[in-house]
Amino acid sequence: MNAPLTDKPARRVLRPLEHFPHRTTENVRFGDLDSNNHVNNAVFSTFFEAGRVTLFRDPKRALMPEGLIWTLAQITIDYLGEMHWPGKVEIGIGLASLGRTSAVFEQALFFEGRCTATAKAINVLVDTTTRRPVPITDEIRTNYQRWMLPKG
Repeated sequence: MNAPLTDKPARRVLRPLEHFPHRTTENVRFGDLDSNNHVNNAVFSTFFEAGRVTLFRDPKRALMPEGLIWTLAQITIDYLGEMHWPGKVEIGIGLASLGRTSAVFEQALFFEGRCTATAKAINVLVDTTTRRPVPITDEIRTNYQRWMLPKG
């Protein structure tokens, strides 16, 4: 049986920027604009990527041990508002859950103090040699605890 159709799409619960354990800031560039004179929807994905990369790839955090990489398997974006040039976008990210080989991250973009988009990103831990998913180790699980989102 299929789920009933509704007129309103489900929205994620909006969290304030302070709830995200990792935050970074990016500049909105003039080239990010589209013909509607606002930031193009594809650039939102690029900002979300910047948030994930600044979290994972810092070697001091040991979130991506040598020989392993996080590969994006799925991203769902809810667009909530416009962003314009010039300006800065604040990117929040936190870990929602860890599976056997994958991690679910919640992310949000904030522009001029308002949330302009949310995303759920599922990343899979992959061996760089075999290019196959590998189980998340206890060490990685421990290292990610400080990046967990608060419940609720």
